[in-house]
Amino acid sequence: MMNGPSTARHELNPRWCLAYDTIDRQDIDRLIQWLGSYPRLTKGGVTREFESRWSSWLVRPHSVFCNSGSSANLLMYYALLASGRLHNRKVIVPSVGWITSIAPAIQFGFEPIMCEADPETFGLDLDHLETLLKQHHAQTVMLVQVLGVPHKMRELMALKARYEFLLLEDACAAIGATYQGRKVGSFGDMGSFSFYFGHQMSTIEGGMVSTDDKTLNDLLLMLRSHGWSKDLDGETHHALVSRYGVDDFHSPFVFYEPGFNLRSTDLNAFIGIGQLDKLDWMTEQRRRNHARYVERLSGHFYAQRPPQGSDVASISVGLLAESRQQRRRIVQALSAHGVETRIFSAGNLGLHPFWVNRYGAASFPVADRIHHCGFFLPNHQGLREEDIAAISTIVLEAA
Repeated sequence: MMNGPSTARHELNPRWCLAYDTIDRQDIDRLIQWLGSYPRLTKGGVTREFESRWSSWLVRPHSVFCNSGSSANLLMYYALLASGRLHNRKVIVPSVGWITSIAPAIQFGFEPIMCEADPETFGLDLDHLETLLKQHHAQTVMLVQVLGVPHKMRELMALKARYEFLLLEDACAAIGATYQGRKVGSFGDMGSFSFYFGHQMSTIEGGMVSTDDKTLNDLLLMLRSHGWSKDLDGETHHALVSRYGVDDFHSPFVFYEPGFNLRSTDLNAFIGIGQLDKLDWMTEQRRRNHARYVERLSGHFYAQRPPQGSDVASISVGLLAESRQQRRRIVQALSAHGVETRIFSAGNLGLHPFWVNRYGAASFPVADRIHHCGFFLPNHQGLREEDIAAISTIVLEAA
């Protein structure tokens, strides 16, 4: 028997799933009981409570709950535009990550410049990043904390101080990972998180943006909901009403920014509050599983190497085979034994049509190897030590 919260609504499938639901029987029973009180389901007080509790967990003062991690990234980009702080729209983006770390930059008219992946963490290669900063004077940098392995934040923050760029930190797949005792997602001017199925915690669908900057937070709140001021604190709301001479009767429905509707609901937030209660426990299971895989397989495959003093919280364990052919053998063996796998994240985003069609192929040694040789192994709170041993044996025999 495993200690800690119940980990599933049912027994594990005969095969090993790559992603596994963190919403268990206890979460569903708790939700049923709450629904029985006929609560308000749209965004309201429960959402504000979830945002507050998330901020306390992250140790960051401001958080805005939205409907996905992808929307969280979109909000971060547009909040920068609306802030008036940009003197150029050049943004350095990662080659290894997810499309929605880059897509809003294209959609909002930024000039994205792609950076090679670091050979140890697979985040931004810091030497290449500095070269690009010197060459392009980009004012914005998008960092992805790749697969829950923290990046070299001391060195990156030194570059931030030197070149004075604004840092967007995508921690969507890294919830609970820490660097020198500080949770990732709390380093950037804004940090994004995803609560999608199979991540470290889930609200069914959902995302969060957190920041230390109240001005950015106010913009995020307005942009999330149409551009109105109804979600702002009273003092800030009334200051806008006074500044623009708004009639009291009109004040709840005046739009100060060209916003979106990216709200989530109190139902999702209620699930999120329950997930927070067990998040640290679930994260610890992922850390243990990750360490077990690394112990068994890192001598045979290339694996991410976290910086000293950091804690990994991976949603899956990523490895690089020696070649495409070896990866094909491993993938076939995993499939034959009922183990789900997939490519490493999206590989090199610079080789995908959305990028190639606009800017030409962006090919880099590390990112290309991840693209052609990377694969995922399951990691979630439902795995046991014997599961990891069995999966590792399958991989080693196939290799």
